[in-house]
Amino acid sequence: MTFHPRPQAGAPTPWAFPAPERGTLPNGLTVLRSHRPGQQVAAVEISLAAPLDAEPQGLDGVATIMSRAFTEGTDKHSAEEFAAELERCGATLDAYADHPAVRVSLEVPVSRLNKALGLLADALRAPAFAESEIERLVGNRLDEIPHELASPARRAAMALSAELFPETSRMSRPRQGAQQTVERIDARAVRAFYDAHVRPATATAVIVGDLTGVDLDVTLADTLGEWTGDTAEPRPAPPVTADDTGRVVIVDRPGAVQTQLLIGRIGADRHDRVWPAQVLGTYCLGGTLTSRLDRVLREEKGYTYGVRAYGQVLRSAPDGSGAAMLAISGSVATEVTGPALADAWQVLRRLAADGLTDDERDIAVQNLVGVAPLKYETAAAVANTFADQVEQQLPDDFQAQLYARLVETGTVEATAAVVNAFPVDRLVTILVGDASVIEEPVKQLGIGDVRVVTG
Repeated sequence: MTFHPRPQAGAPTPWAFPAPERGTLPNGLTVLRSHRPGQQVAAVEISLAAPLDAEPQGLDGVATIMSRAFTEGTDKHSAEEFAAELERCGATLDAYADHPAVRVSLEVPVSRLNKALGLLADALRAPAFAESEIERLVGNRLDEIPHELASPARRAAMALSAELFPETSRMSRPRQGAQQTVERIDARAVRAFYDAHVRPATATAVIVGDLTGVDLDVTLADTLGEWTGDTAEPRPAPPVTADDTGRVVIVDRPGAVQTQLLIGRIGADRHDRVWPAQVLGTYCLGGTLTSRLDRVLREEKGYTYGVRAYGQVLRSAPDGSGAAMLAISGSVATEVTGPALADAWQVLRRLAADGLTDDERDIAVQNLVGVAPLKYETAAAVANTFADQVEQQLPDDFQAQLYARLVETGTVEATAAVVNAFPVDRLVTILVGDASVIEEPVKQLGIGDVRVVTG
């Protein structure tokens, strides 16, 4: 029997994260564009300089309600008509509010980009903010809050933010607002927030896709170029401060069969030279199934289905006022909460004493850098990264340079970075679980004062 010759792998094609072309429209809107041949679904990201710390006192959540209301009608279309027009374009339009900015995201076939950009421009230029729609959105948000409080992971995140950051900091409170603040939001408050912070001069548009045959300059002039506003400067952001004194907070959930773990503190953001080493070391600690934490807590002990370590940028700034949340998260059976925490701390102590291995470092580089071309196959992934760089005040080539720096980072550097990121005596531990079962075993670990709060 004669078999067809087995196909052989060819030489890998050189790849680098793309660099955008940057420009500015006459109305002050910054535009980043990237031609990606073959990407027939274009992605558009609009970053609006309307950070959460700009929300008026007592109105936490108004940025979220405003962002959701962008799709609820304009001066040309009612909410239903606007949705129908988007559907005719085959487009999706989403928006959300986060600490650095409000983000509006559009995806649409390139062939209908002009029409969809017109709808997006209308939403930004003249949102209706109809009282009935705002009331509905506020009601929806109020309905979400009990579900968030019932989620152990979400409840742990809320508790960690409240513990780490001072009460005066917006970062200490839920990003989308709590019940007592959301219920105060009305159409007038949304309109006032929009008028104060949304304008083209402080916004950035990112457009990524196959732009062959598209006269983007004309399209932008006819759509986003029609959006007008004053030239006020973006609001200065306060520095991120936190108290990472080692301590444990148990959010009591009587009868819970699992304990949700969230261990964290703040650390260096993307402007810090240590960021690549911190990314690499944190990945070795808990970024994948082969990481230190998973190998011990999951494979050896069977305490969990998985535990992860990560760094999430809260706000990034070149003046050093930004920070990232460094955290370890997972869930374990209630009865092994104490042993699981003990083993987690032992992993951190051994990491400080013995360091990472060259094999761990090499696997992490391969996983982080080697799969990057797959991660950025879609226009949306590229556009989202460009917008992140804008909001974090990073250069346009940051992501490309990051991959180069990850390859150059050695094992010793990665070890030092992750040890400094997760010092065993400077971690705030949140446990959402049955306090009657887990409180005493946790106290015996000596990892910090233990306090119980109602769930």
